[in-house]
Amino acid sequence: MEELVYYTMLYDIYGNLLTEKQRAYFEEYYFNNLSLSELASIYNISRNAIHRQLKETIKRLENYESILKLAKKNKILENIINNVSDEELKRKLQEVISL
Repeated sequence: MEELVYYTMLYDIYGNLLTEKQRAYFEEYYFNNLSLSELASIYNISRNAIHRQLKETIKRLENYESILKLAKKNKILENIINNVSDEELKRKLQEVISL
């Protein structure tokens, strides 16, 4: 479950950097809970091809995060927001996160 949350968080951040096909497979598999067999049937390709595409998509998302570290920075900012008592500062930090 933790892995699912992590990958969907990376997808939220970096999803626009993926190809249309990668986004479609990822969303169907992770968001709509379709199996590899169901995806293979829908897209008329092999189950193995879907599996390879999903692995490549995860690899790309992890690569983007290893370079840009946006998810890590976002988590740090969220922790700061949760622990700061100054409401104006908290509001400004939340604005930065939602850009």
